[in-house]
Amino acid sequence: MFPTPVAKYSGWAQWSYKLAIPVALFLWLLPLLAIFMTSIRPASDIAQGNVFGIPSSFQMIQNYAEVFAKTEALQYLINTLIITIPTMIISVGLACLTGYALAIYRFRWSLPLFFLFVAGNFVPFQILMLPVVDMSNRLEIINTVPGLVMFHAAFQTGFCTLFMRNFIKALPFELIESARLEGVDEFRIFWHLVLPLVRPAIAALSVLIFTFIWNDFFWATVMIQNDASLPITVGVRTLNGEFVQQWHLISAASLLAAVPPVIMFFIAQKHFIAGLTLGATKG
Repeated sequence: MFPTPVAKYSGWAQWSYKLAIPVALFLWLLPLLAIFMTSIRPASDIAQGNVFGIPSSFQMIQNYAEVFAKTEALQYLINTLIITIPTMIISVGLACLTGYALAIYRFRWSLPLFFLFVAGNFVPFQILMLPVVDMSNRLEIINTVPGLVMFHAAFQTGFCTLFMRNFIKALPFELIESARLEGVDEFRIFWHLVLPLVRPAIAALSVLIFTFIWNDFFWATVMIQNDASLPITVGVRTLNGEFVQQWHLISAASLLAAVPPVIMFFIAQKHFIAGLTLGATKG
């Protein structure tokens, strides 16, 4: 049922495996390398068809500085932070509360409610586009950042609840019963006992949600039409002029947009890996 460890392969198979890893890594990183090379070459190279060759001159500092000096990329990055951070806090916070309730309390409708959260994850976003736009127009929150945050939080809470409920469910129930016998109220049990134990899971979930929302393009395109409120994923396309295709600036802005999720991952790397492997082994 489990794959055979590489150490047990034959000598030729191990050599082939070690050779395939860097080749696969290079192929996977090749588009990113192409974007980086485009971001440091002058616009004249692209106009002359020198897209994949060696740049005639390296203009990394000039191009990246021009992204901030001549475009609204900085505002787009700030808008993305304003959308992403509140969504992450709301989604993860609600998921901790609902996950705790569904995992600890045993009531008649707990299982149907849990299935409802799970079922919501299987509905394609495209199907929900028209109802969401119609509801947003009725509530007058279309083309607003709070409206986008609200819908992001609503859509992500189902997955977050499924994630947190499973982790909290794996905790020894005897710990909570012991705290109740000692007279500890329910909120203190949740805050001081349960949350510290699932901290790695919260960190892992926060990184995932941050990445999902930061990279969102669909809902940002549907819900936001005002250029001043666009996130970076949608704002990048405005860097092209009507008659001029500034691919070097678009490439630079795209790489800059990819930096915050990477920083977020490295900040929470220890907890992220621990959260993904929590419960995978038994001591």
